[in-house]
Amino acid sequence: MTRVVLIFGLLAGAVLAVMMVVQTAFIDEIGFDRGEIIGYTTMVIAFLMVYFGIRSYRDNIYGGVISFGQAVGIGLLITLVASLCYVTTWEVIYYWFAPDFIEKYGAYMVEKARQAGATQQELAAKAAEWGEYREMYKNPLINAGFTLIEILPVGIVVTLISAAILRRGRARAPVLPSTASRA
Repeated sequence: MTRVVLIFGLLAGAVLAVMMVVQTAFIDEIGFDRGEIIGYTTMVIAFLMVYFGIRSYRDNIYGGVISFGQAVGIGLLITLVASLCYVTTWEVIYYWFAPDFIEKYGAYMVEKARQAGATQQELAAKAAEWGEYREMYKNPLINAGFTLIEILPVGIVVTLISAAILRRGRARAPVLPSTASRA
């Protein structure tokens, strides 16, 4: 199981990491709204590896049979490996290459509220809220926690869908007519 989980988890993690690096490098050109769409789309695409990992496990290790629970377990492990790659990549990017990201995103959110017609008091509250986030993001564990919360639900949903699609019980023996019913 470890081999399958690592192969498919690291493949998904690589897709997530590469896309995060590219997206962060071009966030000023892409914009935060499109960045979110691209980010979550990439997550779904990367988590297709969960489907293929469960299928590989079912077909090559379990002889074509897997229960929903077993499939969920394998899918969650693949999701965990991929999510850890995602979080690790973000930690490196944030602390070494884009330490001003939270300030830029906070300014974007305040401007978005301004365009939506927020009052001066609401704008001040929004700016204060992002100031709190900036302080929280200085702690690598809190930063990692927020990042994990961002990706894990996507992986869990893909895991549940994949497990439901791929579950396959043991083949049943054909039912033969009994001789007692002929009498």
